[in-house]
Amino acid sequence: MTRPVLFDYWRSSASYRVRIALNLLGVAHDTVAVDLLKGAQRDADNRARNPQGLVPSLEIDGSVLTQSLAIIEYLHETREGSALLPATAFERQRVRAISHAIAMEIHPVCNLNVVAHAVKLMGGGDAEKIDWMQTFITKGLTAVEQMLSDGKAGTFCHGNAPTMADLCLVPQLYNARRWGVDLTAMPRMVEIDAACNQIEAFAAAHPDRIGPPAD
Repeated sequence: MTRPVLFDYWRSSASYRVRIALNLLGVAHDTVAVDLLKGAQRDADNRARNPQGLVPSLEIDGSVLTQSLAIIEYLHETREGSALLPATAFERQRVRAISHAIAMEIHPVCNLNVVAHAVKLMGGGDAEKIDWMQTFITKGLTAVEQMLSDGKAGTFCHGNAPTMADLCLVPQLYNARRWGVDLTAMPRMVEIDAACNQIEAFAAAHPDRIGPPAD
């Protein structure tokens, strides 16, 4: 069978999620960098894989998959022994709710293309960009912190094994720190992030371990 190929970018939150999933499930794969800073996501080759002109795309099992959460759910459904989603419908709903709060609420408004356009319309610059990021990341993560304080979390976002929710949380906290967000009021989240990053599958997917594409 052809070895899977992940088309990603080192600092892409969505790509980061999928890297963790592949590592946790022990899916050996190759990686092809799509350099977002050079606009490679808009090239014909990438658009053929991903009509949205985004990353990641995962070539696996004879198909090309897009959208990080859909990819993660596919991997969960097709790889034996996966615990990325829990066993019961109620638990799966909770994991999906936390995942969506990050990937569908925080991430879209903090996408660099969205922010750059908004700042341009405001006639702003770097200060306005940082303010935007800090405002919306803080607002979103404050809500997630409350979701994680409902008594149903364990060592991780849901119980004592990483799930899709943790795969969303860790990249978002990486971005939060990158933009100088104050996480003091989010101790539960910080604890979970630290526990995740003790696991090699998470550590190996970290942008600092991947690094930018070679020139």
